[in-house]
Amino acid sequence: MAGISIALKLACAVVMCLLLAAPLTQLAPLTCGQVDTPLEPCLNYLRNTGPLTSECCAGVKKINAEANTTANRKAACKCLKTLAAEISGINFTKAADIPTKCDVKVPDPISLSTDCNKVK
Repeated sequence: MAGISIALKLACAVVMCLLLAAPLTQLAPLTCGQVDTPLEPCLNYLRNTGPLTSECCAGVKKINAEANTTANRKAACKCLKTLAAEISGINFTKAADIPTKCDVKVPDPISLSTDCNKVK
């Protein structure tokens, strides 16, 4: 009987830890991996070597949905600027048009000249 009581207490403790930790994971800003990976299907379009795909639009919509706080929008902005600077051959006019073509409303359009610290 004592074994069941200890197991029950342990199970309750584990559940409480999971419940308490869940909201904390949503407080951390987006990582560049969370931003870069969904955009991989956009690279051919951005380099003028392929069409705009539904996978690209799905990635843009995913990032837009996850950038739901000021901290996440700032983090996404910084990641996008870093990614854009690291990849050669990007057509920035096409990059600026992706939100419109994918029917995504972004609060702050991001370009290389955007000050990510001012993003709200």
